[in-house]
Amino acid sequence: MASRLGEGETARESRWTPRRNVFPQERVEEFERYPMVTADILRNRRERPRRVKMLLRDFIEDSLYNPHYGYFSKQVVIFSPGEPFDFNAMSSEHEFFQQLRRRYTEFEDALDDQEPNDLRQLWHTPTELFSPYYGEAIARYLVEDYKYNLYPYHDLNIYEMGAGNGTMMLNILDYIRDMYPEVYERTKFKIIEISSALASLQQQGLRHSAYARGHSAKVEIINRSIFDWNTYVSSPCYFLALEVFDNFAHDALKYDMQTAEPFQSRVVIDPRGELFEYYSRDLDPVARQFLERRDATCTSYTHPLQGSRLMHNLQSLVPFRSTLSAPEYIPTRLMQFFYIMYQKFPNHKLITSDFNKLSDTVEGINAPVVQTRYKRQMIPVTTPLVHQGYFDILFPTNFEVIESIYTAITGKFARTYSHEDFMSGRADIEETQTRNGENPLLSWYKNASVMITL
Repeated sequence: MASRLGEGETARESRWTPRRNVFPQERVEEFERYPMVTADILRNRRERPRRVKMLLRDFIEDSLYNPHYGYFSKQVVIFSPGEPFDFNAMSSEHEFFQQLRRRYTEFEDALDDQEPNDLRQLWHTPTELFSPYYGEAIARYLVEDYKYNLYPYHDLNIYEMGAGNGTMMLNILDYIRDMYPEVYERTKFKIIEISSALASLQQQGLRHSAYARGHSAKVEIINRSIFDWNTYVSSPCYFLALEVFDNFAHDALKYDMQTAEPFQSRVVIDPRGELFEYYSRDLDPVARQFLERRDATCTSYTHPLQGSRLMHNLQSLVPFRSTLSAPEYIPTRLMQFFYIMYQKFPNHKLITSDFNKLSDTVEGINAPVVQTRYKRQMIPVTTPLVHQGYFDILFPTNFEVIESIYTAITGKFARTYSHEDFMSGRADIEETQTRNGENPLLSWYKNASVMITL
């Protein structure tokens, strides 16, 4: 499968080599000599690392966000449908799907006319599909809460993490300017964007009057990871995190089926770039902190050892069967994000939406979908140990668990809605209804939830 080498690749690398699942015990002594690294250490590397080992969360972080070869740095393009869909003119939801598919094809055809790319990772968001109505629903919540709790004593300060094409920002600012000019005068919007490419795209858009619609003076774009945030924000603010939790790095644990002791995943990369996973009983402080927080705050959650202890003991005695459970993926990076909210944005209100369930996941509890796109076809794989930068690794969010952990860390209470319930109460659903009464804004994203600070 010959193709031009990308930045950060060498001729020895293979994009599509299947990864072996069996850990090579005969190489343990060699692997022990490899240094332990983190995603932060690898941030300035232009080539994928060799002869190192790291926690799984650092491997995922590096794969997705490394500035030189990460998935979001080089591969991703966010679909924009152009003009908003006229849902009222459509006969049914099926017609919406047909129009969406046609616009998708036209969008990528135009990209290929400029630069053909079989490896382009093109994906869409509800912000884009249902613009401006999705963004307006968020704006209605923001203005309603702001006018009730903060106006006129404070400005309306909005932060958005991972703003994509900037469409949500525009939809919110358009709505506030048109419907609440007195609030618009007090509005400030800051984007926190880890991707340099997307931050540049957002900056270019703000310099183009037809795109910015006069909002340039209201907006600041900060090209930084939220995990590098070092400014204390004392003012009340609203923090938008829409479809970003799913790409926060997770750790993986397995449990001894007889003793229930947890073991933590680590990834080894050999001199050829081959990836191997092993589990160690040495838990790092972040994973241990997450388990302690969860045990102290959550009354119910799925655990690999739920069920009969006798059955687990019998399973562990089966010849050649591992004594460790199936993996459980824990949202350690998300926990760290909550600490940043508590420490740097003490007067925030969080508005977040994400997937509560995903299909085609790899094995395990709270396991991710790992997939790439090749020649416009989505290809799922069975392991997160994949060639860095060419695969999306996205996790479901257990909102029952994270709501409790968020409250425990920040001291703030939150409420979780289904996507449909949140939109029903705040979106202009008459504008997204087709002639036969179907409403794609409500019926799509059944597997998504919205969590809001009270």
